[in-house]
Order: sequence, then structure tokens, then C-alpha cells
Amino acid sequence: MPRTTLYRFTFLAALLAIAGCNSTPAPVYRMENFDAETPYQYHSDLPPLVLCEYGKRALLSQAYEVDATTPSNIRGSKSFQPQTENLVQLRITLTCMATGRDTTIYANALQTRYELKAGGSSTGLSVTGLGSISVPWPTDKNSLVKVGEETIADAEFYRRLFVLIENLAE
Repeated sequence: MPRTTLYRFTFLAALLAIAGCNSTPAPVYRMENFDAETPYQYHSDLPPLVLCEYGKRALLSQAYEVDATTPSNIRGSKSFQPQTENLVQLRITLTCMATGRDTTIYANALQTRYELKAGGSSTGLSVTGLGSISVPWPTDKNSLVKVGEETIADAEFYRRLFVLIENLAE
């Protein structure tokens, strides 16, 4: 390989390595649009407390554990175990508000993923004159570790929820 080609190749490789080190993902807030029409809201002629009651019933009918201590702010959660070592928790918050011309129910769903991680420990033994030694000690201590969390942005998911609420209100 000619010397100038080798230098060019080395220079190009160095530039790519530097670019790779400096490339950070764009901040998430830049992707936020704040659109007027979103899948997270549903309009109804029902009073706010009545609409939230139907929202609570919709979640209960789908086996969600519901916290309705505030009648206009319903929280529901449900756990799924798609694989032996994985757990997914779905939390839905429904908030009902009068808008002046109708009632809007706002929904927010958060999906949290957990993985089962094995925990081990070790035990130490110290002998005077010889020093110390640490020996791994196998244990069956498994724990769930949160590995990810995201807001569900799927419009079809919210459409199905609002259709169920609407059907219960009829």
C-alpha cells in the first residue's frame, strides 16, 4: 500500500473514531411536538366524575388494580410476565376535566420493564499470618431490576381504551 494511501486511511479512521465518540443522541425534548390533536384525550358530554367512573370500570373490567382515591384522577396498574425472567408493568392514569363545552378524559400509559437478576454474595476468611481469602457463596437471592420505562405513544392502544369507556357509558 503506498504511503500516502496509508496516511489517508489512518486519517479517515481517526476522524470516524472521533466522530463516533462525540456523537450523542439528540435530546428527547426536541422530538416533543405539543400537537393539539393527540391520542391521549377523549371528549364526552358526560360530567367529569361520571366519565371517570366509567374509566375506572373499564380498567377494572380488564383486571387492572385501580386506585380511585381521587374520583377525577384514576390510576390503574397491571402486571404481565411475557417470559420467565421478565416482568412488564403497565400503569394507566386517567384524568377527567370539564373544558367548558364538554368533558375531556386524558389518558397516560407508562410501561415499565423489569428483569430478574441473580444476586450472589461472598464470604471472607482471615487467618493470622496467612492473610485473607474471599470465597464466592452461591445464593438464591433473585431480585427484579428495572431495565426500562417509557410512555406508550401508540394511538391504537388509547383508541381501544376510549372505545371501551364509551361502550360502558351507553
